[in-house]
Amino acid sequence: MGISEASLLAQDGAAPAAIGIIVLLLLLVLGGAIVIFLLVYGNLWLRAFFSGAAINPIQLVFMGLRQVNPRVIVDAKITAVQAGLAQDPAMGITTRRIEAHYLAGGNVPGVIRAIIAAHRAEIDLDFDRAAAIDLAGRDVLEAVQTSVNPKVIECPDPSRSKVPTLSAIAKNGVELRVRARVTVRTNISQLIGGATEDTVIARVGEGIITAIGSAQTHLEVIENPDMISKAVLSRGLDAHTAFEIVSIDIADVDVGENIGARLQADQAEADMRVARAKAEERRAFAIAYEQEMKANVSENRAALLLAESEVPMAMAEAFRAGRLQVENASGGNGMDLPGDN
Repeated sequence: MGISEASLLAQDGAAPAAIGIIVLLLLLVLGGAIVIFLLVYGNLWLRAFFSGAAINPIQLVFMGLRQVNPRVIVDAKITAVQAGLAQDPAMGITTRRIEAHYLAGGNVPGVIRAIIAAHRAEIDLDFDRAAAIDLAGRDVLEAVQTSVNPKVIECPDPSRSKVPTLSAIAKNGVELRVRARVTVRTNISQLIGGATEDTVIARVGEGIITAIGSAQTHLEVIENPDMISKAVLSRGLDAHTAFEIVSIDIADVDVGENIGARLQADQAEADMRVARAKAEERRAFAIAYEQEMKANVSENRAALLLAESEVPMAMAEAFRAGRLQVENASGGNGMDLPGDN
């Protein structure tokens, strides 16, 4: 055997050895990856597998790479499977959607619990709508619970209003102070974009004030408080809101001030002040006119005195001019009148 043949045999033996080393390294890497996966995600994957919520192991790895907490996703999927909802295509509960809602900042456990509660109560609520309600800032679980178990709202709400009662005035001017309790349940179909609880309270308060204001006397309201409830419910105050009004109950009615009588007294006082002002104006005008007449009298008297003071001067001038003569002792006519010469 030559040298060339020996070298060829050595090369043929080295090739399988290199392949074996490469395969061994691949097996070691694969084994290490499996060990790391089992250490990090093994417990979660086993829980999902034995719960029937089969999740691809690669998805668990990708969740970790996308900064998603896989425990939250797995727990949500297991909960949905145990409730019998994950296999329903109409619900749309898939691992990818749950992960997308988590990445959007949603409350995944709350959404799953809300869907389960709605399903048990036969309320139409799928994953997409529940996720949209949650991302809109509403508590979807509380909304479902309120839809099943209506809640009572105080009107006015003590936590939002400084006054404990609503103040309304009947047509006879008597004030009534009313407290009402409004029973509402959530309207899931209008929860997105619907008005909030504050709007319902404001509308109910406005309706109560309007109903009392349309009453002829306050006695009608006291004798028949349900007239307020009927009038308010007939107005459809829950339109375009996230709630449906079940009932409006008048909890308390108190008689306040007689606003009409007080307004009449204030009006009478104002009229009296106006009359006094007008009388004072007429008196001031009379006093001014009296003073003006006195000034005229004084002026005329001054003119008279001036005229009287000119008479002696005129007589003296007449004597000097010879137009007047003093009557002599003999009884003759001693006065010459002008034109006698």
